[in-house]
Amino acid sequence: MLSGIINIYKEKGYTSHDVVAKARKILAEKRIGHTGTLDPEAEGVLPLCIGQATKVVQYITDADKCYEAEVILGAYTTTEDHTGEVIETLSVDVSKKEVEQAVSSFKGLYIQIPPMYSAIKINGVKLYELARKGIVIDRPAREVTIYDCQITEWITDSRFKIRVHCSKGTYIRTLCTDIGKKLGCGAYMGALLRTKVGMYTLENSIPLDYLAAHKEDADKYLYPLEAIFKDLPKVSVKAPSNKFLYNGNKLSISDLKAFSEKFPNGLVRVYDSNELFIALYRLDNNSQCLLVEKMFYTQ
Repeated sequence: MLSGIINIYKEKGYTSHDVVAKARKILAEKRIGHTGTLDPEAEGVLPLCIGQATKVVQYITDADKCYEAEVILGAYTTTEDHTGEVIETLSVDVSKKEVEQAVSSFKGLYIQIPPMYSAIKINGVKLYELARKGIVIDRPAREVTIYDCQITEWITDSRFKIRVHCSKGTYIRTLCTDIGKKLGCGAYMGALLRTKVGMYTLENSIPLDYLAAHKEDADKYLYPLEAIFKDLPKVSVKAPSNKFLYNGNKLSISDLKAFSEKFPNGLVRVYDSNELFIALYRLDNNSQCLLVEKMFYTQ
């Protein structure tokens, strides 16, 4: 049974759910989950969690992401990208310097209102289902972080490319539209390429067709699920304490082979005495015990 993460390159024309469905057929594995929706017209990095690795979907979804996007000035669209209908056209009378300043101004904390054409649920209904009926409702603003945002190429005076490094939950379509609002000339997103999700990059991604052609060797393209926690400290338990670890019981310092006080965020990877990854634990500062955060072991 396969278990791990495969870094898929999602091509245009597929939804993220399409990719999961095709991967299930290729690998003959039902337990597959994707780690963050990409619109059908977008392409790029889409890690798939397979088997036991479906337990780490939330951790990859929460990771920072990087994108390359095309910004088109001079109009707003219903979907905030090139697939929607133009709802307003405006003249573009801004300099390249003004555009560069507007783009860079979004670095840092950024209050963003998600687009109507999104999979966010409000009162149990996905926003895009309402949008398709022509219904527009107020959406709660959310705080996201833009770690970096810069222009990488000018295509024309009103069309350029940006590179964005951002936190989870950021809509690049909305960022493009907000750049247009700041400039006063409108904007929407053209092409979109996701280049990175956490540790998974464009360079080490593979298309579905490639996976299908090499499915007999699929395990060669699997990243172990604990790889996404590689930056967390690692501890192993002594052999007599394996039973406590396997049951998700709390662990005392005496259960460990070694102990370090330096646990970032209190989280630590815990391995059994045979160096098999079992769980994530969190250090409780009051009791100085480790409490289970997430179990990955199955008997």
